Amino acid sequence: MPYNVTILFAATLIVKLYDRVPPHRIARYAFAVVAAGLFWLALVIRNDWSTLQVMVGLIMVGLGQGALVTLLFNVLVSASPKELASDVGALRGTTNSLAAAVGTAVAGALAVGLLSAVVTSNLSNNPVITANLKAEIDLNSIDFISNDRLATGLEQRQATPEQVAEAVRINTQARLQALKMSFLVLAGLALLAIVPSGTLPGYLPGEVSNGTTSSA
Repeated sequence: MPYNVTILFAATLIVKLYDRVPPHRIARYAFAVVAAGLFWLALVIRNDWSTLQVMVGLIMVGLGQGALVTLLFNVLVSASPKELASDVGALRGTTNSLAAAVGTAVAGALAVGLLSAVVTSNLSNNPVITANLKAEIDLNSIDFISNDRLATGLEQRQATPEQVAEAVRINTQARLQALKMSFLVLAGLALLAIVPSGTLPGYLPGEVSNGTTSSA
């Protein structure tokens, strides 16, 4: 909820900066805020998303993303001929939806891949989880599951209480490590995006009307 509300808030209010700050600078600042928020989440995330520290990180990411949503829409429409503005707006909406879906899929695949690597590493030489129990676990389809669901599944496989406790410990630790590493990777991508964002227009609205555009 804090993330979604902040996106709406930032997307609405960012237009007030358009007369004072050029688009390429807003984009750089926005990507920097997103990266900072993701780095912060990587540092403070625990197995509880309701803490104040996590809320701060989500708000930071929402501020940056909300600013980018409105900014890129405004730049695309203003750079297009008036007769094509409606088509550009529709295409931008479609592209945004596609990018959100692809981005979510990539981020999810990254998190699950990291989780699988961490779990496999912890199980490889673990003396508590026996080879027979490992054989009953499909290590090729590891996913984020709750500790309760994991414990129930292991108990159905006749695992001992010690094995259940060890598996729950591994699951808890692996989920946290996978989330932290995922946030760090995404923060790095946000920092890299600062470079191409510098190619966005460097003009202010008044300069556009006077024909004195600048890309610096």
